[in-house]
Amino acid sequence: MARLQNRVAIITGGAQGIGAAYARGFAAEGANVVIADVAPADAVIDEIKSAGGTVIATRTDVTDEAACADMAARTIDAFGRIDILVNNAALWVHIAQKPIMEISKAEWDRVLDVNINGMFLCTKAVVPQMTQQGYGKIINISSGRALKGLPNLLHYDTSKGAVISFTRSVARELGDAGIRANTIAPGGIMTDNVVAQEELRDFIALGTAGRAIKREQVPEDVVGACIFLASEESDFVTGQVLAVDGGSAMN
Repeated sequence: MARLQNRVAIITGGAQGIGAAYARGFAAEGANVVIADVAPADAVIDEIKSAGGTVIATRTDVTDEAACADMAARTIDAFGRIDILVNNAALWVHIAQKPIMEISKAEWDRVLDVNINGMFLCTKAVVPQMTQQGYGKIINISSGRALKGLPNLLHYDTSKGAVISFTRSVARELGDAGIRANTIAPGGIMTDNVVAQEELRDFIALGTAGRAIKREQVPEDVVGACIFLASEESDFVTGQVLAVDGGSAMN
């Protein structure tokens, strides 16, 4: 049997990049997938359906509490339950690298609004259903940068460090309700959006030399870890951070 057969999984930011890879991987393992994104998800939906998978999409701004509640309600209406939430939506590709003194409060607030508040609101939206079921898996996407301490992206790195603390607190608070919460910390990944930006592509490529596995990381490299944390195989795993970065965070 497929590892996620008949499970219902919401993936925020699932219309492109790493999120789309999660959506394809979950569907291939038998999950009913809900893509929650502000961007159109037509391409990945067509791909999943062509492969025989089940998928729907909701237009969801994760910084809007009402939109997050609607995301959960639409999922329940379509599938009757919510088993898995992957908090993947985040600002990253379009954040300019700059030192602390050049980061405006507006930039700081925008990154934290999406990367922290969005995670909080989506989690809050699904917890009542997961609690009622006595079962749920919450997977929050952090970053290898949060494990290392690096310059010139303080707002992003701070947000991704907060993901780890948030996850641990949720794991403690909701464990008795049958809800497991874990974090994945990927390395710099060559998504289509990264490849399209020469400066960012070159920046990500520099990190390859510091890895134990010296090749570029692609979205599919993270999918297996996410499936594991979403599956019954990880039922006794909670509050953990799984670095999937080719051995970069060891440095």
